[in-house]
Amino acid sequence: MSFLRPEATATLMRWREALVGAAVAGFGLWWVLGPGLLLTIPGAALVIAGLGLFWIGVQRGRFRADGAGLGQVQIDEGQITYFGPLTGGSVALREMVRLTLHKHMRPDHWQLDQPGQAPVLIPVNALGADGLFDAFSTLPGLRTERMLHALQERGGQAVVIWEKHASRPAHLALH
Repeated sequence: MSFLRPEATATLMRWREALVGAAVAGFGLWWVLGPGLLLTIPGAALVIAGLGLFWIGVQRGRFRADGAGLGQVQIDEGQITYFGPLTGGSVALREMVRLTLHKHMRPDHWQLDQPGQAPVLIPVNALGADGLFDAFSTLPGLRTERMLHALQERGGQAVVIWEKHASRPAHLALH
């Protein structure tokens, strides 16, 4: 039996890293301001670690969707695989050449391009799609804040989030 509504539980789970980071930073601040100077240095370290965890948690919380979309994403050793009801596919992260966010599809979709293969389209709210945040962060030169901003903004066009080389079609804007 849960004392929280399912919507409240879902919200807490979405922002769980940020909440833990705030708690760790608060505990560290309590040590810094607490009794004497004995716990000042460990308390300052806890404040710094908590703020770092809070920042990462906010980024992950902005990236996460509800997970109620079609299909499932599996990430295993640099390989992203999407199992969808109608389509699917697999892309190796180190061979990927472009990451595009399609805002005109409902729900929004990630498009992962790899040479010699058909593009893989993944709904942003597919089950397991929250793991794409860590996978995408390994792409060299990816600007996480721009990716999160593109994910949150409204619009009806495709936005290139990352590309290995300047090989995108001219009609796609680079965000």
